[in-house]
Parts: sequence; C-alpha cells; structure tokens
Amino acid sequence: MKQVIKCGEMLCTDKKTVIKNAYIYIDGNVIVDVREGSEGPDHKSYTLIDLSDKFVMPGLIDTHVHTNMNGGPTEMEKINSMTIGSVAIISLKNAQADLMGGFTTVRDEGAYGFTDIAIRDAINSGVAWGPRIFCSGLAIGSTGGHADSHFSPYMSSSMPFGQIVDSPDEARRAARYTFKYGADQIKIMATGGVMSVGDDPGSPELSYEEMKAAIDVARSRGRISSAHAHGGGGVKIAVKAGIATIEHGTLMDQECLDLMKEHGTWLVPTLSAGYLIAKHGVAAGIPAFMVEKTELVVESHFKCCKAAYDQGIKIAFGTDTGTPFDVHGHQQEEFELYTSVGISAMDALLFATKNAAELLQWQNKVGSISTGKLADIVAFDKSPLDDIKVMKNVTFVMKDGVVYKN
Repeated sequence: MKQVIKCGEMLCTDKKTVIKNAYIYIDGNVIVDVREGSEGPDHKSYTLIDLSDKFVMPGLIDTHVHTNMNGGPTEMEKINSMTIGSVAIISLKNAQADLMGGFTTVRDEGAYGFTDIAIRDAINSGVAWGPRIFCSGLAIGSTGGHADSHFSPYMSSSMPFGQIVDSPDEARRAARYTFKYGADQIKIMATGGVMSVGDDPGSPELSYEEMKAAIDVARSRGRISSAHAHGGGGVKIAVKAGIATIEHGTLMDQECLDLMKEHGTWLVPTLSAGYLIAKHGVAAGIPAFMVEKTELVVESHFKCCKAAYDQGIKIAFGTDTGTPFDVHGHQQEEFELYTSVGISAMDALLFATKNAAELLQWQNKVGSISTGKLADIVAFDKSPLDDIKVMKNVTFVMKDGVVYKN
C-alpha cells in the first residue's frame, strides 16, 4: 500500500530542525521519499493521510521498560503467583499499550522466563500486534542481589527473574544461555536496587571479572549490554568492563561521568521510576523498604542526569515503566522531568528518537523520518517544543506503515 502523509510540522531528528509543510511518502512499511513544501511527481498514486494541522515526528523509543509489570505497587509479588502463560499474555497487553502511547519501539530490560522474547516473536511473525521489541531475556545477577528471589531457602522457583552467577565462568555461561534463547542483548545487575529486598542500591554486586566475562560474550557477537547500576562503584566496574549502557546512574560521582565520557558509555536515566515511588509512597501501598531506598537516591538522581547532560555523555530515553505507578502507555512524564532539570525540549525528543535508535544499533531503520527507514511515525496536536506536556497526548500512531491510532 502506498501512502503519503502531509505534515503541518515535521521534526527532522537528523538535522535537529522542524520542517513545515513536509510530505512523507510510504510504500508498504518503508519511507521512500520525504519532500519539503512540494508534492512528489507521482503524488496521486498515494493514499493521503492529512496531518497538516499536526506536529509529526518519528515513532518514540523507550529503551527501558518491563512488559511483565504495569505500575502496581506490588507487581513483583503479584507475578510470583502467576503462571508463565499469564505473564506472557499480560506482557503483550502492556506492550500494546506502549504502542498506543506512541512508543513504536521498546527495549525490555529483563523479563520472567523469556516472556519478552515470546511476545517479540509473536509480534514480528504477525500472530499479534504491538511495538518493535528489543529483548534482554533473563537478567544476570549475583546471589542475594537485585536479580535474585528472596523466597524461603526451602523453596525454589521454576520462573526466576534472573540468572544467578558467582564466578566469571558462571557469568559467561549465563550470557551464552541468554543469547541461545533469542535475546538481543544481555542485562546485568551491577548494584543493588530499590525494588529488591535486603540489598543496597549503592553497593556493587558483581566483580569486574564477572561483568567482563558476560560483556565479552555480547561483544563477540556484536551485541550490546546494559547494567542496572545505582552506586558509583558498580558504575565504574561496569564501564571499565565494557558495558554499553548504564541504567539509572542515581549515585554517580565525577569519576563515573569521566569514565563514561572516555568509554562512550550511554546513560539511560529513568528519572520517572524513583520520582513516582517517592511521589506516591507507602500511602499508595508501595512497600516501605522501596520508599526508604528511593529516598536515598532520588535527589541525587536528577543531579546526576543533569551533570551527565552537561558533560556531553550520550543519553537515551528510558523510563523503567512497569515499576510502581509507572504505567505502560503513560510514561511520557519522563519528558517533563528532563526539561525540569534544564535539558532542552529538543534534546529530550532526540533522546527518544535518534539517540535511542543509536543506542540499540537500529539507527539504520528507526529514529528519524528519512528515506529507507521504517514507517514508524507519531503526531501531536501541538508542538512539544512549545509545551513538552503535549507528549502525553499522542493523536496519531503508525508503525511499519500501519495506522494504529488516528
């Protein structure tokens, strides 16, 4: 099917500019031409989609979601009582909500039982509809760490959240196992976390040798790797070991930032995760230990994000959607949080388009509206460059040339 979108304004992420009265020509699922101010010679052979009163931009990319969860105060406890099939079905519905919210691509940062890969494959094969998903499979962590369960020692689970390793050999095997079952990357837990029992967000949980063994497997296959990391010690170990992206980075110091800049490491801040836990608190049913941990990191989180931005560290949009009160399809508040710390609206939009595509190494197919890219396109009634809150109300969504919302 041939379609042409007539745009009132179009964000050109490649040039960091806005083009007025552009025409986007689509053949099937691919953009075949982009014209500024004039129609193409075979314009009449295309079906017109009139967005002449809209602000049009590439489909949004959220590089840190958890499709298994959807913002409940105790989601992880809930999952423990569900079958793997139920988790997969719920994950699909959550991913579909992301698409309807304008996120045509998401990166799942760790899922139970390879459910992220199951829904990715169902979408890619046409069995189901949803966003393009970049998968991590089972996260890799240490005994008692952020990826571990805290059941009674006399109980076991056949559906763990992560693989538990305590040596370089075990880490290497876990990475190979993750790729064996179809992951696009590996996710490692470099430090403790907010939503896990009994660990400290500031403390490293894997050694340099353990991290490097897993990361080397990814790099040998041309794949990227990401590290959940709050404390500076864990960030430094991960960066030195060759990690591609640091997730959260709430307690980083200047040495962390210098190392990330030197190594070209990406930061995915996920400001909304801690912000929403602190905002809603125990009164909303969030466990007290989560709220207490969040209070230790949330203030420095915003400062670290702004410091990274000022130092020119590469930043991509990610929200940790699925965590308490961070709901799929409604994660756009992250844009407002970026601008609240002094990041420009233009750069905030680039985080979720051009930058995110580069992080995923998918810049050849998504992240910009240009010839040869996939037809992932969203639109808004007003320009978010004038009011970033506009991002909460996407009025048009196209993925792969198919209109899902208009």
